[in-house]
Amino acid sequence: MFAGIDIGSITAKCVILNESLITSCAVIPTDSNPKLAGITVFEKALDTIGYSRKNIRRIVGTGYGRISLDFFDQTMTELSCQAKGVRYLDPAIEGIIDIGGQDSKAIKLNRDGTILDFTMNDRCAAGTGRFLDVMARALKIDPETFGKYYQASKKPCFINSTCVVFAESEVISLLASGETRVDIAAGLNESIARRVGLLANRIGLDRNIAFVGGVAKNIGLRIALEKFLGTKFVSISQDPQITAALGASLIAREGYRM
Repeated sequence: MFAGIDIGSITAKCVILNESLITSCAVIPTDSNPKLAGITVFEKALDTIGYSRKNIRRIVGTGYGRISLDFFDQTMTELSCQAKGVRYLDPAIEGIIDIGGQDSKAIKLNRDGTILDFTMNDRCAAGTGRFLDVMARALKIDPETFGKYYQASKKPCFINSTCVVFAESEVISLLASGETRVDIAAGLNESIARRVGLLANRIGLDRNIAFVGGVAKNIGLRIALEKFLGTKFVSISQDPQITAALGASLIAREGYRM
């Protein structure tokens, strides 16, 4: 058995593989303790199948919190793990858009699945899960409601600001001027789609793209991004939130065989 653990800023994920398939996976909040989250999500995935750590031959860690744990046999970047996990699910995928809690990435792949080019937004929370969380609080809605509101909106508001602080002020001003939460939420989805879509355009992502990361579960943002890019995303067979952990577990399996 082999394990991949992805400790992100918002959630920690673990995938356990045997020689041929995924046997267990788990997702929990990271909260303020990435080390504890990594340990807990690993134990949760093990408990699901009734195994213990001694049954795991090799463990690979990824995500921003990977440096917080000392029981990994190897650590890898999220970029490498996403590429490995996504191409395992669909060898035809040529590009990846990954929106996580604290950054957004666009990744272009070679024919063999290795990374050809990438770009990322890691200096500002705009276009990330944190941005959506802050905007949800400003609108007094649940983050999952963003997707439903985008589909219901007839006239999304145009959001000028990309900075979280300024965007929050803009949302409050729009509410005060009588704009609906539905149209403001839809406008925020389009604002993120523009920002992330420009990252994808920068490296030439235009077809066979997978949308992954926790934010990929936002159906409204998915639709807005597809509209901006002029292409439909490839549907993958697994939860888009666990693809980096899946890639880490695949790397663990390959490392054991070497």
